[in-house]
Amino acid sequence: MIRRSEVALLAILILLFPAILAAQSADTKSAAAPAVNDAGGCSGFGVGASGDGGSASSAGRGSAAAHGFDLANLDRSVSPCEDFYRFAIGGWLKSHPIPADHSAFGSFDRLQDQNQSVLRQILEDAAKEKTVVPGSPHQKIADFYASCMDESQIESAGVKPLEPEFQRIAEIHDAAGLQAEVARLQRMGVNAVFVFSSEQDLKDSTQVIGGAGQGGLGLPDRQYYLDEDDRSKQMRAAYVQHVTNMFKLLGDDAAAAAAEANGVLNFETALAKASTKREDLRDPERNYHPLQLAQLAELTPHLSWKDYLKELGAPGLASVDIGQLDFFKQVDAAMASAPLADWKIYLRWHLLHSVATALPAKFVDENFSFYGRALGGAKQLRPRWQRCVRSTDGELGEALGQDYVKHHFTPETKAKAVAMVKNLIAALRDDLSTLDWMSPATRAQAIKKLDAIQLKIGYPDKWRDYSAYRVDRGSYVENVLRGNSFESARDLAKIGKPVDRTQWDMTPPTVNAYYSPPMNEIVFPAGILQPPFYDPKADDAINYGGIGAVIGHELTHGFDDEGAKFDGQGNLRNWWTPEDLKNFETRGECIAKQFDAFEVEPGLHQNGKLVEGESIADLGGMTIARAALAKALAGKPAPAPIGGFTVEQRFFLGWAQIWAENMRPEYARLIAKTNEHPLDQFRANGPLANTPAFAQAWSCGAKSAMVRSEAARCRIW
Repeated sequence: MIRRSEVALLAILILLFPAILAAQSADTKSAAAPAVNDAGGCSGFGVGASGDGGSASSAGRGSAAAHGFDLANLDRSVSPCEDFYRFAIGGWLKSHPIPADHSAFGSFDRLQDQNQSVLRQILEDAAKEKTVVPGSPHQKIADFYASCMDESQIESAGVKPLEPEFQRIAEIHDAAGLQAEVARLQRMGVNAVFVFSSEQDLKDSTQVIGGAGQGGLGLPDRQYYLDEDDRSKQMRAAYVQHVTNMFKLLGDDAAAAAAEANGVLNFETALAKASTKREDLRDPERNYHPLQLAQLAELTPHLSWKDYLKELGAPGLASVDIGQLDFFKQVDAAMASAPLADWKIYLRWHLLHSVATALPAKFVDENFSFYGRALGGAKQLRPRWQRCVRSTDGELGEALGQDYVKHHFTPETKAKAVAMVKNLIAALRDDLSTLDWMSPATRAQAIKKLDAIQLKIGYPDKWRDYSAYRVDRGSYVENVLRGNSFESARDLAKIGKPVDRTQWDMTPPTVNAYYSPPMNEIVFPAGILQPPFYDPKADDAINYGGIGAVIGHELTHGFDDEGAKFDGQGNLRNWWTPEDLKNFETRGECIAKQFDAFEVEPGLHQNGKLVEGESIADLGGMTIARAALAKALAGKPAPAPIGGFTVEQRFFLGWAQIWAENMRPEYARLIAKTNEHPLDQFRANGPLANTPAFAQAWSCGAKSAMVRSEAARCRIW
């Protein structure tokens, strides 16, 4: 995405941002909307909102132009040739401090907050309606939101809705009962041990298969369990204390809770040691292992896949794609040797953790204390209504999205967005047609793939059917659990059927976009087609630097280090000549090395290999958008300067303003260690330093910090 799919299409359930956003949201699942660029998954534009948005204001406030770029955003004390990010949005950074309930605050957050306010009005109006058709999408969003807002009922219910499941865990007495409970918890949306889901077959993109991938951790990433620096040790200690506190809130005495928490850490550490590194999850070949049931029995002799799949609700499968073989060997070893008592503690913890934000305030506060404050750096919890809006969007996003687009996304906006996308496609086709390092054979395949890309703009043509999901104004946590079970059943029902290419992986109000290699599609929800990314009243330069670069980013994801491994039909297949592939990989390594050098804080650098795909797409998106702007202006009178800036300069200012973001140190560390998107200042400056046209536009000398020498410059597009 241009901000944040799965390990073999599954890891979205186990990644960082569900854990962090859950601390701020009213349920864990609602935080899973941002997608992640892993093997065969969706490549998104943005890191994902830090959890909250601040108050929105006009993009043109106090500027020379009524729309587009605000001159107050500038920091003229900084040379554009030394640090363009600070020059272009330094004023914005100073005037937009991070709100106390945020881990970060930027352009994405502001717009997401604006959308949340719109959604709040929709939900509050719906909740007040006297006559609502029972079972209708309107009834479901109204009742779900109302149950989330009913704090007195939540406090009164306590953890009683969870007691039947806690009892089932306590009654496990053998291996068969253990794996049955694991499957049952997974159906309820609990991150128990590993993830099982439907996935598009990477080698046959027309079919849906079942796949299993690594999971089961409570910390954001395997490295949090394994790194031996002081900060990592402190974070592990804080995690143990958090788990201890949560068990105490359940009623366990202090000594027992502490022992249980240490047991959880030890159990998860064993899983972490067997987990694949995050950067290696991005290699689709490495995370694709379709195995027949007989082969599965050899891999995990102590885990009966036939019985597990029956309990899960996916009986009759003859094969399963195992994403990470070593991880499942560890799961099997734990099935064989870990005492049932340890398993029960682990499962009890993950059940509690999965719905902590839907429980009484003492659980919500403790959950926030670790995930929101310690990991994310936020100072206080978001308002209840914001958490409930996010939760409703997470459980009933397409039901809520219908009302959102009805009133806040016009046909004219969609038509203009489609026209711009087509212009960007034409610019990328021109670029592919003239690349001096690509041979005719590879070029023909690349253009064929580009021409096959499908466009999804605004909202789905076919809305999701929620009729099987029962929602009422009773227990909020039960609404959440029923929603998780509904989604699990809906997902598993896809297995063995042809791929439905009408489905979306983001809800309409989402401020994001994504490219999916197996689908070979780019998706732009209505939520992002607004200022500062797209303003129909702004001049072309600002829009092409903003939404144009977003579109270009998603298009070039089809040709990044991961997307380039898929053909135009979405199949994992090499369509490159050996020489071209080697040349392309060398150019990608150039970008990875550049980002390795970016220092987040002393001793912590960006992981170039982890962010390579997003950084290739950023460079490509900006380059293609600039070419598309030239096509849009061809044959027209030269645009006059606005606010003292030329059309070229305004394009680069439009590019920089979408990356405006202040970020707390804790959150910056999280992003650097776990996310495939670089920090915003590196995303803004990194591509520009590789672009001679930027230096020319701002008259930068050869020795300027924003100018790389010919030998050091990375060029793909």
